[in-house]
Order: sequence, then C-alpha cells, then structure tokens
Amino acid sequence: MRNIQRYKDKKVLVVGMARSGVAAARLLSKAGAKVVINDSKTAEALGDALTPLQGLDVEYALGCPAMACLEGIDAMVISPGIPDTAPFVVQARERGIYVTGELEMAYQLSSGEMVAVTGTNGKTTTVSLLGEIFRNAGRKTHVVGNIGYPYSAAGYDSADGDMFVCEVSSFQMETAETFHPRCGALLNITEDHLNRHGTMECYTQTKMRMFQNMTAEDVAVFNADDPALDACIAQVHARVMRFSRQREVENGAFVRDGVIMTRFAGVESAICPTEELYIPGPHNLENALAAACVATACAVPAQVIAHTFRTFQGVEHRIEFVRELEGVRYINDSKGTNVDSTIKAIQTMNRPTAIILGGYDKHCDFTPMVKEMLASDYIREAVLIGVTADQIERQCRENGYMHLHRAATLKDAIDQCRALSGDGWNVLLSPACASFDMFSDYEARGRIFKELVNELK
Repeated sequence: MRNIQRYKDKKVLVVGMARSGVAAARLLSKAGAKVVINDSKTAEALGDALTPLQGLDVEYALGCPAMACLEGIDAMVISPGIPDTAPFVVQARERGIYVTGELEMAYQLSSGEMVAVTGTNGKTTTVSLLGEIFRNAGRKTHVVGNIGYPYSAAGYDSADGDMFVCEVSSFQMETAETFHPRCGALLNITEDHLNRHGTMECYTQTKMRMFQNMTAEDVAVFNADDPALDACIAQVHARVMRFSRQREVENGAFVRDGVIMTRFAGVESAICPTEELYIPGPHNLENALAAACVATACAVPAQVIAHTFRTFQGVEHRIEFVRELEGVRYINDSKGTNVDSTIKAIQTMNRPTAIILGGYDKHCDFTPMVKEMLASDYIREAVLIGVTADQIERQCRENGYMHLHRAATLKDAIDQCRALSGDGWNVLLSPACASFDMFSDYEARGRIFKELVNELK
C-alpha cells in the first residue's frame, strides 16, 4: 500500500453505498481506518449491497444526509457521482477534513503497476482490450475504474506484480491528487457532461488531471487525428506517443498499407493487417491503435498484441449484436451515452437502420449527430424516447431529418422499429444520452433492451 498512514487509525466517512463505496469501505477497513459509511438510503433500502461489509468493524450512518455525519471525521471518501462542489463536501473541507474520491483513495492503498485510459468515448473498449493484451502477455491483470469494477475492489488483494488497467472518468479526476499511471492515454475530447463541468474548457482540464503527476519516465498517449488534443499535449511532462488511422506518426501507432504499425524508442514493428482486427468500425481501429501504443510502451511483444486484436470480441452494450429475427439484426449500443459515441455507431452501420434515440439530458447539442444521420445512407428511421425526445426532434427537423417517431417506453420503441424495418435492416439502440431518466444506468438499459428483443416472437 502506497499511502497507508493517511488512513490508519483515522476516522473515515465513506459517502455513497453503490459498488465503489462498498469496495472503498472494505479497503479502508483493511488499511486500519475507523470506517463510517453513509448513504441517504436506509440499510433496508440498500439490502444486499451491504453484504460485503458483514463482519467488518464498520459504523453505519444510513438514511441521513452526509452533512450530519461530519463531526469527528478525519477524512472523507466520496463516490464519483458526488460533485466536489456539493455543500457537504465544501463544508468538510472548511472544517479541515481531507476529502478524496474512491479512485484516488484506491490508488493510494493499492500495490502494483497501473496504466490508465480517459477520453469522451472508447474508454471501455480500450481498457477491456488492454486487459486481454496484458493477460495474454502473462500478467495478472485487473481492469478497474469507471468500467464498473471499482479500483478498491481489485486493490484489496493486490500485489506488487499486478497490472491495473484503469478506465478514468472526468468525475473521478475531480479529486485526483497522487494518481500516477505509468502510461496514460487520452483517446478524444468531445462535448459531454456539461451539466456537471459547465464548459468544454473545464471538462478538458479535468480530464488532463490524469497526467499531472507523470514524469519523463512515463508515457502519455494522444489521438493525433483529434485537433482538440493538440493544446493538451503541451501540458504533459511525459514522453509522448500518438496514434493515427489517417497518417504515419513519428512515435506511436499508425496504419501503413493496411497494416497496423508501432514505432517506439526507434524500433518499428508490424502488428497485423487492419482487416484482421475482430471488432468492427473506424472507431475501434482507433481504440486498437491506442491500445497498441500503451502495450508497446509497457514492452508487450508485437505478436501478443496481434493475437489479442484477432481474438478480442468487444464489450457488452457497445455495438453488441443481440439477435437476428425475420432478417432484422438487433444491435445494443446502450453505451452510446453522448453524441460522439452515437456518431461512431452510425458510421458502423452498413444496412438500412432504424435507430432508437433519447434519454437523460446532459445539456449537449445533437446537431452533429443529426448531420451524420443525414450524411449516412443507412439511418432511415429514428424513434425517440426519454426526456430529450423533444430536443432531438426539434434539432432533427431544423436540419431536415424528418423520419421521426415517438415512443413512450423502450418496449414501444422496439415494437415501432420492428414495424418500420424489414429483411436486411438493423434496429440500433444508440441513445446519444445517459439513461437516468428511465433506467438506473446504461447497463440496465442495455440488459432490458436485450431481454425485450429476445422475447420477440
């Protein structure tokens, strides 16, 4: 454990008893902290979520606001869903209480080597791909962070030889302090989470906190095809690798004559032809190039990277084939929680498609997505659901896309898509929005979509 003394024998309040909060409480208890757990829900409402804490010396402060639990607290760990501007967080800092997030705390209390990936889109696929690469290279590997498996959970039994591949969100970086990847990748930056961060400048700078502790001994990886990242590169002190599917780069990963190549520390390696990459679409080629950079910087042999590229089948909820019925292919892209992510799904379609759009409002502009729908030969119909349905319809009509339909529920949307499509079509769930207006998270939305699709007769 890197920084056990910060928490040993200290009274630590953990706020938010979702997966990351429960895992944080367990790890802190192991580190010798006097743990107090807090959630606005009661123990009865949380139910089995608290089972991992049974038998531990943990104090419960449930069914009450966090503001009421600050007396006598030395440190506080907050879940990613809690902004660092929340009144009780501000109050805690004013009292001199050390406040951090689950990811930062887990890094402080874990052993092993760590690489990290951030960006607006592609994070989950890239860290999942890297996890397979490192496992195939013989490393004991944990894929953690924003992917849904808390760093704290894996860190509980971590050892010095372990490899952590961490998916990092902007929310998690708000409280970053000592977080220090050996290699970190920024895949892209597009408009997202402005309801929390306010401006693109603030959103970008929060992402860049991932690189703040990196040195010339480390490697920072950037997308050479995203001009928004040019200003970011100048901010890092690490060695820089770039990846590009459009041109050769001096140091990084690129495509030459249809072959994925890497170039690092003066050594050039051919990985495999792009056509052998199992996961489809130009966005997944970018994800693979980013992964090739990180793996190469960590001395993984080219043949291991190539084998993984040929065999890795992608992640759940990201352009995931569900079933084919009456010649119609149903595709679950519930991970499409913002405009740019859905644009990438649209670009992958190669058959007439009915798309399901809409959800929770993150204050994003849907115009770029609508323009991509108009430019595509395949997005023939759009069924709109959720809080953002009115906004999406308005921006569609303003830009000249008129093949619009409204649905009250996800089942209604699927039924309408089925009626609108025919043999040789796709039905694509790629909402371009978060799920919180109708579902607990994008995973629940994707699971329910698959259940409804598989129930179709």
